[in-house]
Amino acid sequence: MTIVSAPYEINVDDVFVDLRPVFSVPLYLKAEGLNLAGSVKLKAALEMVLAAERDGLLSPGDVLVESSSGNLGVALSMIAANRGYGFLCVTDSRCNPASHRLMEAFGARVLVISRPDKERGLLGARLDYVQRLCDFDSRYVWLNQYTNPRNWLAHYRNTGPSIAAQFPELDVLFVGAGTTGTLMGCARYFRERERPVRIVAVDSVGSVSFGGPALTRYIPGLGAGVRPQLLDDSLVDDVVMVPERETLERCHTMARAGFLFGGSTGTVVSGALRWLADHPGSENLTAVALSPDQGDRYLDSLYDPAWIEEHFGTEGGWPAAAARPVAARPQLVASTS
Repeated sequence: MTIVSAPYEINVDDVFVDLRPVFSVPLYLKAEGLNLAGSVKLKAALEMVLAAERDGLLSPGDVLVESSSGNLGVALSMIAANRGYGFLCVTDSRCNPASHRLMEAFGARVLVISRPDKERGLLGARLDYVQRLCDFDSRYVWLNQYTNPRNWLAHYRNTGPSIAAQFPELDVLFVGAGTTGTLMGCARYFRERERPVRIVAVDSVGSVSFGGPALTRYIPGLGAGVRPQLLDDSLVDDVVMVPERETLERCHTMARAGFLFGGSTGTVVSGALRWLADHPGSENLTAVALSPDQGDRYLDSLYDPAWIEEHFGTEGGWPAAAARPVAARPQLVASTS
């Protein structure tokens, strides 16, 4: 029997999906969304909150405020509700309606920014609003996932070691780039191990994180309109940029196999498949990709034909083409230790 006293204690961290039957490539997908917050962001959120409490930066009566496209906001909403804090999430129009409602269900307030900064986009506008709010009212505490080292430390201490325990012969790791906390934490962890592991960052076309031009993006999660301050390029071996239309296709292919993942996961999987296809001999590699989130919060967007048609059209038979079934069913690989 497992008895918990806090919602963030409910977390499964050792489940991997074998994607070979789906895409015919040797790739394991670490399911990071098997917790009550539904995403990998729970790790960073909890690490940042607990550190702020220990450092005396967060006290009873304070109100947390954070800029988030959804997943971190949900995680902080849950933690704030459990630990007795207020929470304000500053997001934008790309935030999934389900994530918006879920934060409000936890008692959080959600502010949607609709006017982008001329040079730094919606993210820049969100960050400016949070800064002005904190300057005006001292009750607000901004953990700032974009600069807080606890963001990457959470993955250095947890995610990296968890992967290494299950795949000691790991050759290549694919990690999505948002704030780059997960990417940097895993990269630093594996850089310190004797066995070399190739770190491949996966980002969305239209994101400026790795120097590309800023373009309109519709899927929340990965990508940024402002270069992440946590990012250290020297820790990244390769970068793969993925068009959002391809993200949709990968998400729907996995859904037709019974696995409903979020947009960030579709992007990471697509990037991994691109990299593996471009590297001869990759069939002999041990490859793992990180799945940041589940897909239930994307039912109003990625999995809604009307939303897809509005933003991506029907070129090439989409979205009907995404409904083609796959012949085999993926297998789960779980720790027995």
